[in-house]
Amino acid sequence: MTYCVGILLEQGLVLASDTRTNAGVDQVAITPKMHVFEVPGERVIVLLTAGNLAITQSVVNLCREQLTSDEGGPHLHNVSSLFEAASVVGSAMRSVHQRDGESLKAHGIDFSASILLAGQIRGEKPRLFNIYAAGNFIEATADTPYLQIGETKYGKPIIDRVIKHHTAIADAVKCVLISFDSTIRSNISVACPIDVMILPKDKLRADHRHRLTENDPDYARLRQGWGEGLKTVFSSLPDPQWSRV
Repeated sequence: MTYCVGILLEQGLVLASDTRTNAGVDQVAITPKMHVFEVPGERVIVLLTAGNLAITQSVVNLCREQLTSDEGGPHLHNVSSLFEAASVVGSAMRSVHQRDGESLKAHGIDFSASILLAGQIRGEKPRLFNIYAAGNFIEATADTPYLQIGETKYGKPIIDRVIKHHTAIADAVKCVLISFDSTIRSNISVACPIDVMILPKDKLRADHRHRLTENDPDYARLRQGWGEGLKTVFSSLPDPQWSRV
């Protein structure tokens, strides 16, 4: 399992993914789930992956091979919109399913994969998509400016309460890290390091990427402050009248 989140803001995009992959409690490893396709000054496209690692790696590798293919088809460095980019990744997902789906089914394994695609191509605004295992996808909007994949339930409440399309990037980063802290505390299959990418609107460069370990001082201060703040607020809440016995 994993946890990935993308937030679409007026100021740009905030993206984050954990790096834990496991095939049982004694087979745990660190694997990046954030994949960048960049033409500096012209486009930045980021894929965040969740699900069966063999499937998602196949999809990402297929997308990379298309960049140098002699067939001349659409790929992530030549499409003219993020919608077309999502279609390219969706097609790659279907290609992998066509190749591996029946074999996985024969071994009792579900074709489980989902990908967040986010970024900006010069000439259009930043956009964010969630691509499903079937290759179809949905797009984030100003009314619902975030998408999550993987182990989403623990981090969702804080994002629901805080994130709006007009939220500042710095506040969105704090909210994302708190959502990761909540998830990591409640689910052993999600863990540090956390990869974070900030894509300011119209900058078109992937030069704000950070990897946070559990001992990162900023992350540690944020976790401590959030935990202490929750305890303080909880203690100040009034007792329900009927609970006094």
